[in-house]
Amino acid sequence: MSFEDLVERITPTLKYRAKRLNGCSSFFDDEDLFQEALLHLWIRYKNNELDDKNDNYILQSCVFHLKNYLRKNRDKAVVVSLDEPIDEDGTPLRETLADNSEGLKASLEDELLIESIKSNGLTKREQQVLTLSLEGFTVREVGRRLGISHVRVVQIKNRIRSKCERQFKEGLPK
Repeated sequence: MSFEDLVERITPTLKYRAKRLNGCSSFFDDEDLFQEALLHLWIRYKNNELDDKNDNYILQSCVFHLKNYLRKNRDKAVVVSLDEPIDEDGTPLRETLADNSEGLKASLEDELLIESIKSNGLTKREQQVLTLSLEGFTVREVGRRLGISHVRVVQIKNRIRSKCERQFKEGLPK
């Protein structure tokens, strides 16, 4: 019997059993458990442990494997409550996230702006200079990394600035 034939025969039942087992756990998707069962089957197939076994035996071994897998990994799962204190001063996670939400939002907006600038009309060299500059490298370090003079880096940065200004002026509503 080939592995593909075996999987084709038992897939519907195995998916059903993985779905039923997943009722016990919210940490895994049904497909995750199905893939784990397939991995278990593959290992047993490669070790020639399934040669004389019927489908019911094979399915039952997969179910036992999945039960053990869930039991072992449930102990490792960490449940976090938004209302539990997370630091020494007793601030709950909900308040910490609320305090940092503006900073996260601004950071995300900055990232989106940078990607927009990079994808709208910058040459490959300009993108390289912009990326290295945003990573905190000095003009001379950028030049050294790219194999160009620091004067050339300044010229490229000026071109980037003018393209950005042009893009912002065109994008402003009138």
